[in-house]
Amino acid sequence: MVLRRRTARAAIVLTALAALAACGGQPARTAAGPATAAAGQPGPTVSAVAGPERTPEVIEAPATPLPVPTVAKTQRRVQVYSGPSDVPLPTAPDRGRGSAVVQLDATASADIGTYVADARGRTLYRFDRDKADPSKSTCDGDCAKTWRPLLVSSPGRIYPSGVNPQVIGYVERADGTCQVTIAGWPVYLFAQDKGAGDIKGQGVGGTWFAISPTGGRTRPLPEVLTVPTTASR
Repeated sequence: MVLRRRTARAAIVLTALAALAACGGQPARTAAGPATAAAGQPGPTVSAVAGPERTPEVIEAPATPLPVPTVAKTQRRVQVYSGPSDVPLPTAPDRGRGSAVVQLDATASADIGTYVADARGRTLYRFDRDKADPSKSTCDGDCAKTWRPLLVSSPGRIYPSGVNPQVIGYVERADGTCQVTIAGWPVYLFAQDKGAGDIKGQGVGGTWFAISPTGGRTRPLPEVLTVPTTASR
């Protein structure tokens, strides 16, 4: 009886030693560990933990797409959108009845403050003799040759950038064209402004001023003081 027990114990010890030899002397892997490679096939490569000698991979977050402009306001057949156009603007020339697409851009100036320009960067002006409530343009004839109304065709679209779309609209002129308005004020281009950023019409006659995004007058240009270059005798 004692001999049988000793024989059984010896068999158990031999079985345990055989199991240790089969595992290479390492603890058995748990189910969560990497799978054992099949015979003759390379096993999966396990990346080492990033240390001082290894730079961790930097994953850049995707850029947030700009919101697609939606119609914020409609005045008859002219639609005012919620922001700047997300596609290139058409370059069809204005044939006297206005452009089918108009863009308005708030533009910062160290001299006069923030004003509104068109898609080409040309300054837009308001005329103090016009009316905003209700909108009315009083610049016609020769006046309109120097101060050209910014027109939008009907149907048409207006895209503002930095301007509240709810304050944008148009007023019908005496010739039936549609002049863009900001907070009720009709807006104009000055013929002597030749390029983007020109503000040669600022303060002309004390009645013409670059228009702000809220429809107000921008501040006058700073006075330029002439300093003598030579000392008087």
